[in-house]
Amino acid sequence: MGVSGVAPGFSPARAALKGGATLNSAALPAGSGQVPGGATLKSGPYPASVEFAKLISWTERPEDGIKYYSGTATYRKSFDLPPALRGSHARVALDLGAVKYVAQVRLNGKDLGPLWTKPFRVDITDAVKPSGNVLEIDVANLWPNRIIGDARLPPDRRFTHTNVVYKQDTPLWESGLLGPVKLELIEDHGK
Repeated sequence: MGVSGVAPGFSPARAALKGGATLNSAALPAGSGQVPGGATLKSGPYPASVEFAKLISWTERPEDGIKYYSGTATYRKSFDLPPALRGSHARVALDLGAVKYVAQVRLNGKDLGPLWTKPFRVDITDAVKPSGNVLEIDVANLWPNRIIGDARLPPDRRFTHTNVVYKQDTPLWESGLLGPVKLELIEDHGK
């Protein structure tokens, strides 16, 4: 698989937790395989809107509602396919980079399936358009971060009630779409 470009992450964009994350950003630069963007996380007990300058673990955020979040966030991104990746014989893949822990990908309303192990990559050829693409990526993390966060709260303010015990100083588990997110040209070695 040939890589046509690498992004440092989704930069200025939007995303949200469990009500969905929205990644909105300018179109990709012409001739680039970069997928810029960031995330704004919102809903539930979480901040109404938070701008991410780049893709980072939710645990790196200062807001407790994001740092200790366990559940699903939906990243949404609009983009145009770079000219270098267009062509009747070109097959294109979306590589999500690092994902903690499971992702579900939709492009232009077409479900492209779950990604639960490395490489977090999916062929998007049959769903991608030259312009006006809408990419949605649901990312689910694991439960420990919420339990660790709850250990810091009085019992009547906790979100979880379980016999699983984590101390409040237990290290958090990286979570979310970490990237880098890339569009790649799939080379056909069979022809």
